[in-house]
Amino acid sequence: MIGDPEVTRLPLPDADGIYTFPTDLIAAHREWMDSLSEVKEIKTLTAPLTLSPYRVEQRKPSGRPVVVIEPHHDDFILSASGYFLAHPRPLTVVTAFTRSRSVHPSHESTYSSVEAVSDLRDREAAQSLLPLGAARVGLGFKDAEKPYRSPRPTQVDQITTKLAEVLDGMDEAELIAPAAVTRHPDHLAVHEAARRLGCRWFWEDVAFWSTYALSGCDRQLFRERAGDDLMPEVKDITGTVLDKVTLLHMHGSQMHPARMYRPIRHAHTVAADMLPDADSRTPSQYAERFYRLGGTR
Repeated sequence: MIGDPEVTRLPLPDADGIYTFPTDLIAAHREWMDSLSEVKEIKTLTAPLTLSPYRVEQRKPSGRPVVVIEPHHDDFILSASGYFLAHPRPLTVVTAFTRSRSVHPSHESTYSSVEAVSDLRDREAAQSLLPLGAARVGLGFKDAEKPYRSPRPTQVDQITTKLAEVLDGMDEAELIAPAAVTRHPDHLAVHEAARRLGCRWFWEDVAFWSTYALSGCDRQLFRERAGDDLMPEVKDITGTVLDKVTLLHMHGSQMHPARMYRPIRHAHTVAADMLPDADSRTPSQYAERFYRLGGTR
């Protein structure tokens, strides 16, 4: 935890509970919100969809700057925010596809236009990134709609050109983007554009959804695209899981609370490899998976 060393983080759900009872994580998160009332430098976030308030400790970035290149407004928070909550660095988040009609089915009648959905998702991203002190840049592309097809080469070229303009003069920053462990064309396009611009650090973008990287066919596609160049690395985020849940709650247009534990479940699955001899008495650990090419930018 970053901040007051005397504040002890509440225990997380046990290893079995995270799989069988998502309510355990929800209950732990509620207790965590209550405990934060006595912590210094707390920031109150308001979820744009529900207008519900949440507490989270403000981070103090330091070290080498990082430019996050994400396809959609929620991808970085879903996939890599736990690590940056634990190790805050100066962030600039560049979102490629900022125009969208993608909203949870229960809200489609209220948010029925590209303008309404895009505005909501933009406000959600702004709230979720506040505790990280991140600067934000939008590229203005419209996201893909089903049926998905491979990204158009001209669109990849356009994304690459706009990204290059944003990155001009930011040579000291390290780049991070999705590893594109998915068939989604937006993720593939951003991954390719980032690679063209020298990105060597990637997150496993949507591996917690059963329709993506958890299936063998998608793993095979990923290996074919990446070859043996990308080496996996795992970062322990045990101390920040409940704060990550807070950030996930900002993106209510995409997820409802009962589904928000899925990224955490994936993180725990990744961390299971870190536990010695699968000893159930070992405290639960949570992690996020990244990949790196040789060297850094």
